[in-house]
This record gives sequence, structure tokens and C-alpha cells, in this order.
Amino acid sequence: MADATDLLRLVNEHKPDLCILDVRMPPTFTDEGIRAASVLRSQNPESPVLVLSHYVEERYASDLIASDTRGFGYLLKDRVADVPSFLDAVVTVGTGGTVLDPEVVSQILVRSPQRSALDGLTPREVETLQLMAEGKANSAIAAALHVSVGSAEKHIASIFTKLNLAPDQSENRRVLAVLRYLES
Repeated sequence: MADATDLLRLVNEHKPDLCILDVRMPPTFTDEGIRAASVLRSQNPESPVLVLSHYVEERYASDLIASDTRGFGYLLKDRVADVPSFLDAVVTVGTGGTVLDPEVVSQILVRSPQRSALDGLTPREVETLQLMAEGKANSAIAAALHVSVGSAEKHIASIFTKLNLAPDQSENRRVLAVLRYLES
């Protein structure tokens, strides 16, 4: 499938027994998958959805859990390596049950409105954001971090996702991310 829009069309057309989604989907590979899961759950509440991610996207996860936990799962990808447990999760979600990674539960439970927006960032992402605040271009960030430009871009995309800065034609996500960094 090409992107989240294509996914939603296919689900509406074919009514699968279970949808397994990655948080990151084309075209930007930021949060399209988790946003698609939200839309899918609202349009097709009877369709079981299992979301896979490298990290906990707290805002979307808590919204999805709050809406309806029947036929829903959210697992971190490092747990998927345990194939029997993953297959158990697939069966549980596919039959209307709920499967939540312990880390998902932990992060949602400890979340507080007073928490800094940057608390969810890894140390490398904070370092990347600091370099962004210094006005560095992606190539300069990559050089400072001793990584490829592609890796620096992935760090930046992850920062945008974790700070809930969705692509928007009227706002510059880079500037908004730097402002949040400076505010905290």
C-alpha cells in the first residue's frame, strides 16, 4: 500500500480480520500510521488494530486506549522479536481483546500535564534539538553528531513526532520544535 489513505480505503473495501500498522508510514514516515489507526478506529470500531512502534507515542496511544480497548493492541517493536508472544498478541487483538506493551502502560500512567515537552526525547534527540536551536542545517547536525545526514533527518522526524508537530503548510515544525526547546 502506498500510504495511510490507501490503507483506510483498503480496510473499508476488504474488512480484514486484523490490521497491523507501523506508527511510521509513507509519505513522511513520522506518525501517519498511528494517525491512521485513530481514523480507522473511529470509522471502523469493529476492526481490530495492532500498532507497532519503536517508541511510545503517548498522545495517540492514550487517545486510542481511551476511545475503546476492544480489539486493540500497541506493542513496541523490540518485543515483537519474541515470536510466540507476538502471535499470542495477534490472536488476542484479532478476537477482540486488548494487548498493551508494559512500557506503553507505564508511560501513559506516569504522564503528567506539568511534564516538560522534551521529557519524551532521547538524549540524542535532545542533542539534535539543541543543534537545531543553534541554527544548524541537517548536514551540520549530522557532522556534529558524527552520523549520516539521513540519520540526522530521522532524529529530527522523531523529534517532530514526539513533540506532536504534524506536517502543516501554515507552520514551520523546525521553528516550533526549537521554541519548545527554548521554553523548557
